Amino acid sequence: MKKLLKFSSLLAVLVGIIMIAGGSWAICFTYRNISQEKVVTTPDASIPNTPVRGPFTLKSQADIIRHHVLETTKGLTYAEMSRTDENRPLWITATTLTTALNLGIITYVFSGIILLFGLISVWTGIIFYYLQKKF
Repeated sequence: MKKLLKFSSLLAVLVGIIMIAGGSWAICFTYRNISQEKVVTTPDASIPNTPVRGPFTLKSQADIIRHHVLETTKGLTYAEMSRTDENRPLWITATTLTTALNLGIITYVFSGIILLFGLISVWTGIIFYYLQKKF
């Protein structure tokens, strides 16, 4: 039992460290890639005139893009327009941009979850280590 706990402790800490490193790297990677685009939210966004960097500014920018396109198309979505509507390319561009922004949000969330699981794994390894000392 003692060997199993010791091995489990080592494995949990090792996996946790890898997950923490991976989650941290992914957050930094996402931040750097978003930053290099130099996007700033519009004055009428929910978070106005702010560089787009994190999940909240990403969401703010995605929402305002959709809002502006709906204003331009008088409330019509891409599927509701006629095939000859001149605003269809605008919707395609807006959908591409909002999808990229939303993917950034998902990346931040997923990276944060991986980071959290890494911390939990390290904590579990520490607990296993102290348990094996009691046996």
